[in-house]
Amino acid sequence: MEDSQSEYQRVVRRQYREKKELQARIQAMKNSVPRNDKKKRKQLHLDVARLEAEMEQKHKQELEKFQENLPDSSNLDSITEDLAKMNLENQPPEISRAQKRRERRAALERERQERIVEAEMEHLASSSCNEEEKLTIILRAKNLEMKNIPADGHCMYRAIQDQLGFSETVQSLRFRTADYMQKHVDDFLPFFCNPETGDAYGHDDFLSYCDSIVCRASWGGQLELRALSHVLQTPIEVIQANSPVIVIGEEYNKKPLTLVYLRYACSLGEHYNSVKPLEAKAEAEDEAEAGAVGGAAPRLF
Repeated sequence: MEDSQSEYQRVVRRQYREKKELQARIQAMKNSVPRNDKKKRKQLHLDVARLEAEMEQKHKQELEKFQENLPDSSNLDSITEDLAKMNLENQPPEISRAQKRRERRAALERERQERIVEAEMEHLASSSCNEEEKLTIILRAKNLEMKNIPADGHCMYRAIQDQLGFSETVQSLRFRTADYMQKHVDDFLPFFCNPETGDAYGHDDFLSYCDSIVCRASWGGQLELRALSHVLQTPIEVIQANSPVIVIGEEYNKKPLTLVYLRYACSLGEHYNSVKPLEAKAEAEDEAEAGAVGGAAPRLF
């Protein structure tokens, strides 16, 4: 008899655990379905009702087997009541209405922030597409096309390296840039400021910044391009979609190195690409498009 009661207790405890697991599973299912998707929400309610009915039927059949084997089921009933009380005592306290309101407001704020991020990503994708279209037109007028450079923090130096035909390493370019800037502090310090506030940095901050050029994958900008133009004694032109071409180091007579500056290329921020001569295939496509737009010349009889 004691063995049967012990087995009955184990079954009841397992059933309680299974109910808790099912409720957690149902909650996860609810969280995965958008609230505005009425079709999926309707199917979700049907699935939840089916799962709860299946479990209730299964548990009912399991308990009926004990009642069939034991004529006196009063002990089983008392065990069930004791276990139910124990489960209620072990349950966490009920959440207050105020707490529920706070949690709902927090959930709504999370949803609002998610919508803002989604809108920003859509805007970035649209801006990036428009930017690339404009750059394609500008570059084709120069018989050029973009050459993609990895967005790894070294993009400006890698673009310069590509323009030089890989005669320099990225690390050597970084070292020569920092070395030149440290030796000509007075030429660069007046333009060295916080990009967000515009506040000027001090001499020590500038030297630390130069150290970071060598030691870290820090992004390069106009100051570094100015230093590189002097180091290489070569002009550097930067093509942009919405601004005129910037030429740095115009005092040098060599053929300029050409970079493309993209503001919306990636979610991490600005990016530099290199350029290469426009392929003959692209030129042929342009000519074909121009012919299609203009139409064939009329034949005279």
